[in-house]
Formats: sequence, C-alpha cells, structure tokens
Amino acid sequence: MSEAPEALLLWDGVLLLGAAIVFVLIFRRLGLGATLGYLVAGALIGPQGLALIGDAESKLGIAELGIVLLLFLVGLELNPNRLWRLRRDIFGLGFVQVAACGIAISAVIYGTTAFSAAAAIALGLPLALSSTAQVLPMLQSAGRLNTPQGERAFSVLLFQDLSLIPLITIIATLSRTPPAPGTPPGWLLAIYTVAAVVGLVLAGRLILNPLFRLVGNLGERELFVAAGLFTVLASAALMEALHLSTALGAFVAGVMLADSPYRHELEADVEPFRTILLGLFFIAVGMMLDLHVIAERPLFVIAMALAVVATKAVVMFGVARLFGVPNRAALGFGLLLSQGGEFAFVLFSQASEALLIRPEAASLFGAIVTLSMATTPFLMMISRRFITPPPAKEERPGPDGSLSPAAIVVGYGRFGQTVSQMLLAAGVKVSLIDTDIETIDVGRRFDLNVYYGDGTRVDLLRQAGGDQARAILFCINGDGLGKKQLQPVLDAFPNAAVLVRAFDRRHMMVLSRLDLAGTVRELFESAVLLGREALEILGVGEADIVTIEAEYRRRDGLRLEAQIETGDLTVRRDMMFNHERSLDLHHEEEKDDGTRQGDR
Repeated sequence: MSEAPEALLLWDGVLLLGAAIVFVLIFRRLGLGATLGYLVAGALIGPQGLALIGDAESKLGIAELGIVLLLFLVGLELNPNRLWRLRRDIFGLGFVQVAACGIAISAVIYGTTAFSAAAAIALGLPLALSSTAQVLPMLQSAGRLNTPQGERAFSVLLFQDLSLIPLITIIATLSRTPPAPGTPPGWLLAIYTVAAVVGLVLAGRLILNPLFRLVGNLGERELFVAAGLFTVLASAALMEALHLSTALGAFVAGVMLADSPYRHELEADVEPFRTILLGLFFIAVGMMLDLHVIAERPLFVIAMALAVVATKAVVMFGVARLFGVPNRAALGFGLLLSQGGEFAFVLFSQASEALLIRPEAASLFGAIVTLSMATTPFLMMISRRFITPPPAKEERPGPDGSLSPAAIVVGYGRFGQTVSQMLLAAGVKVSLIDTDIETIDVGRRFDLNVYYGDGTRVDLLRQAGGDQARAILFCINGDGLGKKQLQPVLDAFPNAAVLVRAFDRRHMMVLSRLDLAGTVRELFESAVLLGREALEILGVGEADIVTIEAEYRRRDGLRLEAQIETGDLTVRRDMMFNHERSLDLHHEEEKDDGTRQGDR
C-alpha cells in the first residue's frame, strides 16, 4: 500500500532540510559558501543521485518564490530616486553586457560544436544571463550591495531580468513550431510590461501604503507578516498572469515601499522566507542536474562551463572598461557575474519546445549552467580582492586583540570625532574603528589610532576589546543599522551599553524595538541650536525662546512616542507647528512703545 501524499510531502521536507543543514555546514566550514552546499545536497538526494526525492520540477517552481522575495527585498533598498540615478548602468551597461555576452557565447558554441546558427543563438543568449539568486545574497551578506561596485552589479542583474521578455521573443521568432495558443506576441508583452509597472506604481501609492498604515495601527505582528507576503505574491501573480517576469513585479512593489516607514519591519519579516525558499531553489537546481549526461560527456561539460565563465568574464571586463570602470573594479565585475543564471533553464525549455534544440541538449547545457554556478563561490573569493581593495596592513591595521578599552566608537566621521573627543577629554580609553582609508589616515595625523574594519561584525568587535568595553557607540552615517546588524552585538556583549546614532525619525522607530542604551538623531540638537540663533536674530526675547524650545521638544517627544507605538509616521501631526498653529506667548512685561516683547 502506497504512502499518503501528506506523508510523502513530510518525508521530502525532512530530507530537503536535513541535507541542506548538513552540506551547508560542511561547505561553510570549508569556506566555499552556502550555495555550493545546496547544489551538492540537491544532486546527492535527487533522482540522478541517491533518488531519495523526485519531482524536482515542481519543487523548483515553488522554490522560485525565493527569487521573487529576493527581488522584493532588493527593491526595498532602492527608492525611486536612487533607481533613477542608476538608469545609466541599468539600461546602458546592462544592455551592452547582455548583447555582447550573448553574441560572444553564441559564436563560441557555433564555432566549437555542430549546432546550427539558430540553435547556437538559442543556447548562447540564455547563457549571457547571470545568477541573481547567487550574486545578490552574496553581496548583501558581504555588505557590498550598496557600494558603487555592488550597485553596478545589481543594475546589470536587473536589466537581465527585464531582458527575459525580449529573449523569449527572439526564441519564439526562431521557432520551428507555431506559437502555443493564448501566448501573446512579443510587442504585446512589451506593452504589458509597461502597463503592469505603471499599475504597480499606482497601487503602491494608492493601496500599499494605506494598507500598511492600517495594519500597523492594529499592532498585529502576524497580520503585518501576512500583508507583506500578500504584497509580494500579488505583484508576482499579476506578472505571471501577463506572461511577464514575476521577480520584476515583486521588485517594483519593493521600490514602491522603499520610502515607507515600514521598510525595515518588512525586511525583517520577509527575510526568513526568502532565505529558506532560496536555499530550496538551489537544492532543486542540484536535483535537476543530469549526472548521466555529465558522465557521458564529462570533458565537454567541464570545458564548455569553463568557456562560458571565461568568455563572460573577458567580455564583461571589456564592457565595464568601455563605461569608464577602473581596471581593478572591471575585473571584479567580470568575475562576479561570469556564471550562468537560473533563467537559462526557462529559456532552454522554451528553445526545446520551439524545436531549436533537442531535450538532451537542454539537459546538457542545464548541467553546464549548474557547473558554472558552482564556480561562483570560488570566483567571489577572487573578486573580493578587486571589488574592494584591501588596505595595506602595515599602514592601516585592524584591531589585534590586545586592546582593553572602556568604550568602542564605530565610525570616525564628523559625528564620531566629536563623540570620541568628549570621551577622551574625560580620560576614557577608546578604540576607534572605521572603514574609510582617508578618515583613518587623517586620524593618524592627529595622533589618533583608528583601526580598519567593519565595526558591525561581532568578531572584529571582540578583537577591538568588546568583551571589556562598558560602552559601544555606533556613529555610522545613514539608516543602514537595524536589528540584523545590532541584535548580534547586543547578544554578544550584554555587559556593554550600546548607543546608536540615528539617521532620522524613521530610523528611530526601527531602533526603538531594540534594547539599546541610547539613540540620538544626528541633526536634532544642532537644528534646535540653529533655530535658537535665528530667533535671537529675529528679535524674539530670551524668555520666549526658552518657552518655544521647551514646547517644541515636548511635542516632538510625544509625536515620536506615538509614531513608535503605531508605526505611522503621520500620527499626531496636529502637534506640529504651521502658519495656523503657533504658540500664544503672553507677557506681563511690555516694551515702552506698547508692543509685546518678542512679538511675532
């Protein structure tokens, strides 16, 4: 008697998660990255390995939600203004990269195999795409996604996702079979794409922000998680219904919420789902790896995988140099995006259905893509040296573990310099940490030893004396510090008071959920001081200035408390001053001319 479907599904889940845990631990310990561990786990337990689990195609379809969630989270990091700033890299560098790599790889396949020109194009164009699911998480975990090099890589990956529609159209044009019923032509898909993006933008403005404001006011965490997942799935489903890229829909939805006060909360809620599903995606890719095809033609698979990686790295280096990227960064860019991508499996399937290639060729080149993806962890190790040049250790050393400070200041910019000067004036022993080489060199000119390193890393803080420190102060510019970075520090150093420089009110709302010893908005006090000076120049009396400052601080504090409690940035806006609402200042003492002192 066969087992019930529920029992089989449960057993599959146990095997998938168990294999993932074992192999990711092993490959992490070896320094090879989680992705390669997932791929090997899938190949081992899949139908071509020990055959412990079957039906890799259906699991791949479910796991592709991991890519959708990934693009949503990336969208949350890019507000529309920043996306507009990247337009040259997206549509310029991205287009040239896809076209140049597609032509070059097609030429390599046509010149070294017996495939026809149409088949070589159907195989070469998909291989021009890189793996968003591999590269973006690696850049995020390394903290390099928001660097110029990381933004450049993201821009190209985003254009590659957009190019999926025209690539499908090209394969359909070369097809030897009539199009499937109900499949829209390429020009109509382009119109659908523009209309869908515009629709999602309008939905973000008119529906999503009010929806999250309503959910935030209720204070139900589970409902907030459900609303976040609904947003991702609904945007992806809309694109799926129009035969467009589901990941593109989720990305646009993320961009629309990038300026929302709920951005950090959404990131924290969606991240666990993204991590699990993306791992499942790579396991499914490993399960689909046809080991028999590799066994029959191992030299061809290995040689072609190396040829794809080498060709893309060389072409991307040249394209990057054409766009003015320095040699070092251009080489890192080429290595970073030299692997095949997950969308190649979709396009190979399209080419097989179009009778441009045989199913055996689709399996063969699927194995080539998977093998090229397996090279990514190794190429990432190499590319790190080119993407972020390491500091000369003899000139800019990191903490060596011999420090025992009372306080650690992370970030030695204009804010951190003032904080550290006050601590040093009191005779407090301070460790200073920064990643900016110029800042470190300036500190040395003033006889201050600033150590190089990422001060959000627990291991580096230990080297800087975190176990002995009574206070750890994060004076880093921007709103990038959240629960993901700070909670490990709070857990690792429970005896240290953690104080954080907050970027704005939204950042304060995020930080309020953590057990911090103190937070200060970076411009608040200086803005109040400048306001006082302006009032003095305008002739407002000292007593009125004191009253105005006290009342403003009181109202601002009450507004901030309400915003933190509700998650709504617009709550208690009635407490803000405007031309209709100002203080009614009364004084017994008047000037000789009969006008009130400090009259507005």
